[in-house]
Amino acid sequence: MNRQSIRNKIVPFTEFLKNEAIAGILLVVVTIFALLLTNLSTGSFFTALLQSPIHIGISGYNFSFSILEVINDGLMVLFFFVVGLEIKRELLSGELSGFKKALLPMIGAVGGMALPAVIYLIGNAGKQGQSGWAIPVATDIAFVVGILVLLKDRIPTSLRVFLTALAIVDDIGAVIIIAIFYTASISLAALGIALLFFMLLLLANYMGIKSTTVYILLGIGLWLAVLQSGIHPTIAGVILAFTIPTKSKLNTPGFIKSTKRFVDEIASVTNKNLSMRLNEEQLEIIQALEQNCRDSLTPLQRFEINLHPWVTYFIIPLFALANAGVVIGGNMMTLITDPVCLGVIIGLFAGKQLGIFLFSYIAIRLKISEIPAGTSMKQLYGASVLGGVGFTMSLFIAGLSFPGSTEFFDTARIGIFIASILSGGVGYTLLRISPLGGKQE
Repeated sequence: MNRQSIRNKIVPFTEFLKNEAIAGILLVVVTIFALLLTNLSTGSFFTALLQSPIHIGISGYNFSFSILEVINDGLMVLFFFVVGLEIKRELLSGELSGFKKALLPMIGAVGGMALPAVIYLIGNAGKQGQSGWAIPVATDIAFVVGILVLLKDRIPTSLRVFLTALAIVDDIGAVIIIAIFYTASISLAALGIALLFFMLLLLANYMGIKSTTVYILLGIGLWLAVLQSGIHPTIAGVILAFTIPTKSKLNTPGFIKSTKRFVDEIASVTNKNLSMRLNEEQLEIIQALEQNCRDSLTPLQRFEINLHPWVTYFIIPLFALANAGVVIGGNMMTLITDPVCLGVIIGLFAGKQLGIFLFSYIAIRLKISEIPAGTSMKQLYGASVLGGVGFTMSLFIAGLSFPGSTEFFDTARIGIFIASILSGGVGYTLLRISPLGGKQE
């Protein structure tokens, strides 16, 4: 593998780590702010503000949503859309593109989803809190990557890639769970319209349409249809993502040839006394060069580049602000000892680490897969503990699990906070004290 190809693989991943690390820090700050807002005298005003209605009329159809619903059912569609784009990219050319490469994260993720759900159901099966069984199955990639960046050179890059790929598989599992188990009733008419928009999106892809505007308009239609169908509307984001083309308007030879032509044209019209102010001819050439660079990006890349900052620095923090606030009062011990809270804590903290590590360990021992290069079993276990940092996706599923019960939702949120803090702290400590370049055991 030459130097350039290695750089092509490493640079996007290091940039991803950097962005997600900042997102994790921002989430911590916003979560603390949400807790303060909820527990100060402003708490009742903040709660009432989130329930304030917003009315939208489109072609004679009237829709009414609360601000909280706009965030959870509207803006979070963009979060799931970006998640879907990342999953598609990883499946096509990333850490999930090859069966052998993806096998260990896939096996670990299955264990990390199954065991927490079982643990939760042991204490809540047949009770009112049973519907929250999926809360502890999710891993929050932003927080986990933020912790990995803090560890810097204490762990090998291969282990970071393993945990990131595992979190992506985890996201796939969470999306499937939401689609199957958190759909109350289905409108076949609306579902049929959603299917029609999906077919139109596939047709646009098949016809080679690269205009992002086409996919945005059809995607809005898909979201509205899914919203009315009874299936959670965030699923529309993932479905839309898988229809986005992954081929650019220009092939590599064509891009190089046209770029060279534009550079030569700029050189031919530029005198030796360079000026900061471009003349009209120079400006036209540079604008053409800029468009040429945009055309070289695939629609999937264009959507990711444009949306990722908005999702990372605005939508997810806004979701945390709206959903992380819980009243901390004198009944805290009662809430912590509630089966729902205990199920979430034990499921996320103990179930996640045991499920990920045991399934991965068995796969390695049976030679079904290989341990990440340069990684010891102690480091693999430390990374498995970090998998118990749930937060964003866990909070989202908690809202779906208990839509009409503030008490159960608050109880689940406390469990998510405690388990995530424990998992993050213990996982960080284990990886921090692990020997560098440990022998593979």
